[in-house]
Amino acid sequence: MHTIWKGSISFGLVNIPIKLHAATEDKDIKLRSLHKKCHTPIKYEKKCPVCEEEITADEIVKGYEIASGKFVILEDAELEQLKKATEEKAVEIIDFMKMEEIDPIYYNRSYYMSPNEGGMKAYGLLRKALVESNKVGLAKIVMRSKEQLAIIRVYQNTLLMETIHFPDEVRNVEEVPNVPAEDQTSEKELDTAILLIDQLTTTFQPEKYTDDYRSKLMEIIDSKRTGQEMVTVAEKKPTNVTDLMAALQASIDRTKPVEEKKTTRKRKATTKTKKAQ
Repeated sequence: MHTIWKGSISFGLVNIPIKLHAATEDKDIKLRSLHKKCHTPIKYEKKCPVCEEEITADEIVKGYEIASGKFVILEDAELEQLKKATEEKAVEIIDFMKMEEIDPIYYNRSYYMSPNEGGMKAYGLLRKALVESNKVGLAKIVMRSKEQLAIIRVYQNTLLMETIHFPDEVRNVEEVPNVPAEDQTSEKELDTAILLIDQLTTTFQPEKYTDDYRSKLMEIIDSKRTGQEMVTVAEKKPTNVTDLMAALQASIDRTKPVEEKKTTRKRKATTKTKKAQ
């Protein structure tokens, strides 16, 4: 499993060298956008709309928009210095709590944690302590130039880190429009709804659920592939040859008058020489 981060977990005076591995993966089927005429993949270029020029990476700077069309420019050196000052490659557990106290709306991404060299015993200690106490650790970590909150918990005998949103990253629920203040349901309607919920209640078995849309889309793709219903990208015309021929022709056209003038001058000079003789 690919390692995406190396560092350590610390709580109190205990330090555990660990590695992070992505616990989930995106299974979406990625479709390319093609030119309908020739089936060539569309190319997206970074272009300045004012200068009408294609921009290279070294011509791009970071800016924060403080008002419409007004930016504060941040230099790469300033961002790098800030990153070094905050990124200590450590997951610092600052509190412990019950997992039920954290609403799932805060959850972001999940990462498996494995012990790095010399961290086996301390890793096992933290894992057992979390299980016995029925608690999770709340930690801070800097990843990809962003400080994040995270919870450390045990998942199937493995320490799992789940990054969670800061409170100000969760939008105010009071801003959700058209939410009724009170329920306007009859007792009979409520009883029927509860009965339906009871009938559909089961234990969570993740393998029971599949992505039906993805499966059907793959069926369509496979049927087109086996039926040879495929398109081929049109080959790009050798424009450089055309440009070379055009340049050669233009050069020939440009030199024609000059050669004629030189020939005329030579003829006049020859005539004058013969007359002089």
